[in-house]
Amino acid sequence: MAADPKDIAAAHPAARVIEVGRDFGAVKALCGITAQLPAGNILGLVGPDGAGKTTLIRLLAGLLDPTSGSVEVLGRTPSAEGGATQAEVGYMPQRFGLYEDLSVLDNLNLYANLRALDRRAREQRFAELLKFTDLTAFTERLAGKLSGGMKQKLGLACALLGRPRLLLLDEPGVGVDPLSRRELWRMVSELLAAGVTVVWSTAYLDEAERCSYLWLLDRGRLLYDGPPDGLSSRVQGRVFRRHVTAGHARQIAEEELARDEVLDAVIQGSSVRIVLKGQAPAVQGGDYEPVEPRLEDAYVELLGGAHKAESQLARGWPTAAERATQGNGAAAESTLVHSHGLTKRFGDFVAADHVDFEVRAGEIYGLLGPNGAGKSTTFRMLCGLLKPTSGDASVAGVNLLNAPSRARARLGYMAQKFSLYGDLSVGQNLQYFADIYGLSRRRKDERIEAMTEAFELQPHLNSNAALLPLGFKQRLALACATLHAPAVLFLDEPTSGVDPLMRREFWHHINALTGKGVAVVVTTHFMEEAEYCDRIGLIWRGRKIAEGTPDELKARVATDEMPEPTMEDAFIALVEREGA
Repeated sequence: MAADPKDIAAAHPAARVIEVGRDFGAVKALCGITAQLPAGNILGLVGPDGAGKTTLIRLLAGLLDPTSGSVEVLGRTPSAEGGATQAEVGYMPQRFGLYEDLSVLDNLNLYANLRALDRRAREQRFAELLKFTDLTAFTERLAGKLSGGMKQKLGLACALLGRPRLLLLDEPGVGVDPLSRRELWRMVSELLAAGVTVVWSTAYLDEAERCSYLWLLDRGRLLYDGPPDGLSSRVQGRVFRRHVTAGHARQIAEEELARDEVLDAVIQGSSVRIVLKGQAPAVQGGDYEPVEPRLEDAYVELLGGAHKAESQLARGWPTAAERATQGNGAAAESTLVHSHGLTKRFGDFVAADHVDFEVRAGEIYGLLGPNGAGKSTTFRMLCGLLKPTSGDASVAGVNLLNAPSRARARLGYMAQKFSLYGDLSVGQNLQYFADIYGLSRRRKDERIEAMTEAFELQPHLNSNAALLPLGFKQRLALACATLHAPAVLFLDEPTSGVDPLMRREFWHHINALTGKGVAVVVTTHFMEEAEYCDRIGLIWRGRKIAEGTPDELKARVATDEMPEPTMEDAFIALVEREGA
């Protein structure tokens, strides 16, 4: 009888780590990890920021040696082989590891040179990979001018130049919209079918659910090793959806999370998803519907549950009336953001095309769309950082075209890319932004102390901002955007790449601010996060193609074959319908 291919894969793993530890001075990045990766599968490497995911991937790539224990890749030890295994390993780093001032073709040639590919081999491989990634028409475009999804495709093409047997992808889905992420998964699925083993590091648990196996790391320790459904089963029978009156989901989610028996509570459109600490009955009434657990439910449970304390950011935040007294807002304004016919042209290219929407006080408005759709351009115009070609906009009662400086004093802006000063310390960044916002010395000291406490920045005040872990960079960016307690907050992908617990912390603060009357405009590529918005405007090719609550948008694409679409289903269907 022929041997089962699964048994063969288990007997000859693509990679194996045995009691692996890795120290960086006093910091223990990995602590005695033992696991093996079956060949021909896709492994989801998950865990919070600083868990050790990137360190483990670099060990597998042969770029680091372990402090203790041993690493085996494709049957050999990378360091002992003098890097010989690197010819059979493709590595796509977490941050775009290419040269943005070089063209697509120049980047491919650079990596082909590193692989020592001769002219004939590289021409054949380039043709294959450009077709595979659909980049054939963009070979002369600078890498820095590509959309987020196209950059990831180029990074994948460079990682595949040597026809690897093991492909290491460090958070390839970060900053990529659902359409581009679906394309990445299609390409990876084709690689799996060809026998390539893939490690996919991710902070998004919906991505991890698609993997065959999971390694879940936390603080350098391996907490789980197995299939995704084995982890999800931990919370079976403890997950419910509570249906609530429209407009009350945010309040109900906070009330549920405050209960001792509730481990997690997140908004899901006009309902609230609840995870209990123990088995029912801890819920009562017909509003609660048992639902199947998701991987994210079990992840949050395994790491101790969502943060329950009061938002320190919202404590002491001025009301609309107090802002008006301070000259930083208009108490009578119920609608704080107006965008009418907002248009921006760059030569013949129309980045934003007559964009209209309004955001009321205490409302969260989601501006969604594929990479390059015009969301960030719209943001920059609304923040007074980019002059529109035509149209009109106002923030907190101040017209942006007539008084951009006065309008900027009433808004906070957290940019898509880390917009702080990496060479300055955390404390210096806070001081600098407080000065930019014109805070008095007394007010500046009060607000910096409040931000330091709210975001637990005290241990990092003297650290360079560029050296912070991603989660703390995002905390600092939000702290700097809210130092002056603005009436309106613009958040451009504020939680891109952060883990679910950190994401919940951010939204806990944001939800608390809406209770103070703050209007929030947010962009995100994480569709579960889009469910937290009161209303959503969907942007495609610079135009708004749909608007409504999350449930209304999902209802627009529901069919007999897909009676309960997800927000991602709605996003993809509405964009594809417009492009048909």
